[in-house]
Amino acid sequence: MIHALRLIFLGSLLAGSPLAAETVQLLNASYDPTREFYQQFNEAFAKAYAANTGKKVEIQQSHGGSSKQARSVIDGLPADVVTLGLAADIDALHANGNLVAADWPARFPNRSVPYTSTVLLLVRKGNPKGVKDWDDLVKPGLQVITPNPKTSSGGRWNFLAAYGYALRKAGGDEAEAKDYITKLYRNVPVLDSGARGATITFAQRQLGDVLIAWENEGYLTLKEFGKDRFQIVYPSVSIKAEPPVAVVDKVVDQKHTREEATAYLQFLYTPEAQEIAARNFYRPLSPDLLAKYASQFPQVPVFTVDEVYGGWARAQSQFFDDGGVFDQIYQH
Repeated sequence: MIHALRLIFLGSLLAGSPLAAETVQLLNASYDPTREFYQQFNEAFAKAYAANTGKKVEIQQSHGGSSKQARSVIDGLPADVVTLGLAADIDALHANGNLVAADWPARFPNRSVPYTSTVLLLVRKGNPKGVKDWDDLVKPGLQVITPNPKTSSGGRWNFLAAYGYALRKAGGDEAEAKDYITKLYRNVPVLDSGARGATITFAQRQLGDVLIAWENEGYLTLKEFGKDRFQIVYPSVSIKAEPPVAVVDKVVDQKHTREEATAYLQFLYTPEAQEIAARNFYRPLSPDLLAKYASQFPQVPVFTVDEVYGGWARAQSQFFDDGGVFDQIYQH
């Protein structure tokens, strides 16, 4: 009897202790190439949040092509936060059901972009086809691997990087740029739905001569498959890729997880998280960290979507909406 009473007393103590506190679960809907980064980031955040608040948080991940992820959230995937590949995909969450507020870019620093990247070219070791710049991608017989810009944010960044190069070279002549991008996509034998799928096609299936990829995905491929098999080529000019983040207001208000979801995204801007980003080949916002990792982040001339295309809303409408430039030029 005494033993039973002790158990009851111990149970009542535990019920009021942080150990027995209910675990808060968050779902992060992210785009393809962030798997490794968020695996490390989630562990660091959960540890820091528990130390600061005494609350336990578990984070589940969902990955896929950025636009497909946005569509899943619109269709009911209960993501507390989205960490997607481009602003247009988060804008879609506002336009379809007001899932996020219109002012979402102002919620976190740097217009809710916690790290950046750029687009590069990955070739097979020795660069047998002599790929040096964007012009080489339209050579007859060259096979280019890049994901579908209708479903993949990486695919859209790649498209706009190549088109922007052609536009600059042509002195702003849209017809010449369109001719260039038409030739490039004639050299694309298959369009995977997401960036990671394109990497697998190129690295595992051994299809193609060159992969257009985000910088972090290029370095991860070297790390995973070996520097003896592939090498990176930086083009003469590229695009500044800016993947944004947002709290999904409608979901966190239903689940009562706004506090944890907000803290989760705020943690992306801490020195610890910025270092994790740099180790995973994303360009951190911190100038000191950029200097520390200068050997893996060479200075590349870049342009932004705002500078060349007038922002993501215009770029999305002109190039990737149904009937846009991509639909006009892609005939596979």
